[in-house]
Parts: sequence; C-alpha cells; structure tokens
Amino acid sequence: MDISISDYAVGAGVATGLVNTAPAVRGEALPDVDALVAFLSEHGVRGERLPDGDDLHQVRLLRGEVRAVLETETEEQAVAGATVLAGWAGQAPVLRRAGDGGWQWYVPTAPGVPLVAELAALIGVGLLGAVRALGHGRFRGCAAPGCRGVFVDTSRAGRRTYCMPGLCGNRVNVATHRARRRTTSEAR
Repeated sequence: MDISISDYAVGAGVATGLVNTAPAVRGEALPDVDALVAFLSEHGVRGERLPDGDDLHQVRLLRGEVRAVLETETEEQAVAGATVLAGWAGQAPVLRRAGDGGWQWYVPTAPGVPLVAELAALIGVGLLGAVRALGHGRFRGCAAPGCRGVFVDTSRAGRRTYCMPGLCGNRVNVATHRARRRTTSEAR
C-alpha cells in the first residue's frame, strides 16, 4: 500500500488528535484497543486488520514522537522530524505532481506495513504539507489556561488558539461569561 496525501489538513488533523489523547493533556484517551479503533475510525484511518494490544502500545509511543515534532523550535527541526515520521512506513517521502496538477506527498510502502507505520506516514506527510503550505508558526500550544494540548492550525485565517475548540474554547468562553456576570452582579 502506498500512502499519498494532497490534503495536508488530514494528516495534520490526525497528528493534532493523536497528541491530545495523551494523559498529560486530558487523561489517557487511548486506554484500550477499543478506544484506538474509535480514534482511527473518527479520523478515517483504516488499516489492513483490526488493531491489537501491540498496536496500541506502538501508537502511544508514536504520540510522543508526534508531539516532539509539534513542539520543535524551528521549521528545519519540524521538517526533519516529520520526514522521519513519514519514513516509518518504508522510504522517505517524495513531493510529486498529482493527477490534477497539484502537489502531493507520496510514501512508497511494502505490503503488510504495521498500523503504526501507516499512521506515522500519514501524519508525517500531513505535517510536511502543513509546514510547506502554512509555515512552522502554525504548530502551536493551546491558549486555554492549564491545557497542555498542542495542535496544527490548518484554518484558513490562521487564528486558531485552542487544541480542541469545542472543549478548551468552550471552557474559556464559559469562564469569561461567568466572570462577566459576577462583575455585573457585584456592580449593582
């Protein structure tokens, strides 16, 4: 199976989702194989077989590697780290023209490549695409107080500030609203 991706947001989204399943962010969000299956399904990742306990262990290790790439200080470090991830599935990634004339990252793989290698390649090429299209400045930490999440901002405007807008963004908005109501109540 060869891995190619022209929409870097897919791989970057999987990277963001994976790193934010870590215990340091919100508690272990991949506690068992069923949770891994649900995560993969949510992100549209289908392997050749159902994951097992070894796959879960390997994906948890991959999560740390992906976080390290998202926390790099320079674009060169991010590219080097993403290239290593993409190469887990076989050979180094290559940027080539797609059938529609656009560019895509391509990673040749051998049959029977492990799930973690497929996932690493998808994430690696997504991160390479994000760096190429958007720049390293789109790799960010969450702005929510106390959150240790990180993410790749693939939004058009580039103004995303939360690792999980529906969770962290909502928490900040609710806290701001409550503080405003308290201030208004005390002023009366």
